[in-house]
Amino acid sequence: MSSPLDTPTPSGSPLAQAVNAALATVIDPELRRPITELGMVDSVQVSDDGRVALAVLLTIAGCPLRDTITADSEKALFAVPGVTAVDVELKVMDQAQRDALKAKLRGAGAQRTIPFNQPGSLTKVYAVASGKGGVGKSSVTVNLASALAAQGLRVGIVDADVYGFSVPALMGITQAPTQVDDMILPPVAYGVKVISIGMFVTGNQPVAWRGPMLHRALEQFLTDVYFGDLDALFLDLPPGTGDIAISVAQLLPGAEILVVTTPQAAAADVAERAGAIATQTGQKLAGVIENMSYLEMPDGVRMELFGSGGGEVLAERLTATVGTDVPLLGQIPLDIQLREGGDTGVPIVLGQPGTPAAAALAEIAGRLATKPRGLAGMKLGLQPR
Repeated sequence: MSSPLDTPTPSGSPLAQAVNAALATVIDPELRRPITELGMVDSVQVSDDGRVALAVLLTIAGCPLRDTITADSEKALFAVPGVTAVDVELKVMDQAQRDALKAKLRGAGAQRTIPFNQPGSLTKVYAVASGKGGVGKSSVTVNLASALAAQGLRVGIVDADVYGFSVPALMGITQAPTQVDDMILPPVAYGVKVISIGMFVTGNQPVAWRGPMLHRALEQFLTDVYFGDLDALFLDLPPGTGDIAISVAQLLPGAEILVVTTPQAAAADVAERAGAIATQTGQKLAGVIENMSYLEMPDGVRMELFGSGGGEVLAERLTATVGTDVPLLGQIPLDIQLREGGDTGVPIVLGQPGTPAAAALAEIAGRLATKPRGLAGMKLGLQPR
């Protein structure tokens, strides 16, 4: 507990104003908004000798990032000229304060809906699919998301591969989500908000669910998890065209499909089915990504371990099937460091950005980033005069 300040500085003094301005730069690590904007600053007192007593309201008593909030607050305040000491006291919001926070985030009176389906949403939603497992779909997903976040975009990932969840490990996430009543705050890694069923199971416990439970879990992720206003949301789908792929089409009809394949003809044949589901669901195909395209040898020669041309052939076939252009967005070479990054939880686009694989992934992310957050079909509220 902080001791009372002997001589409080008036709230309008230059030092007090500088302290308040500094607090406005402290970002909540889960909600990614200033603590001042979220109503988390309970009180702040500044003495004439530069001592600051700050009381911060946490959403729940067991907030996993309480130490981060304390450290960030202290860092911001000590950077203010004239501040000589900082005492941060952590309190917990009462129910009325939590209700006010949820209303601020969701909007007063907002219903529990999927925000990415709302008329005002500009989020680009990408469902990353593959015909079969083992083609590196999850690695591609986390690297594309991390690359976009590194460009300053607001990005989220839903690990929809309920049986084979791997995104938390690939992103180095060990923290559990924070639950504020019926709102779930997803962990953040490398600027990417992530939710996965793997965050709710103990150890390596398998998930043995039938279709309706899979649909309900995905629906809850999309309605109860607070992602905020995202530029891009990636869904890492399980391989094939099963229950989750159908649920995504129902819950997120505006999602665009990214198909990941490897170069060999057999893989392209299977991946074609994963992309052709768009003809039944009415979704758009954003493009094809060819992974494990080649291995670059020390002398610069490219060894095509799995053949070549599968991605290009798949893009041509899907273009003919859906009747619109489906581009080959890029070819990612085999790279040991890509695998090592997955094992250590550091995406290669961040850990080894100079490698050929990282460059290829960054280029694909750049192509996705240039796709505008369109206004087509949106009501702008304009009235003729």
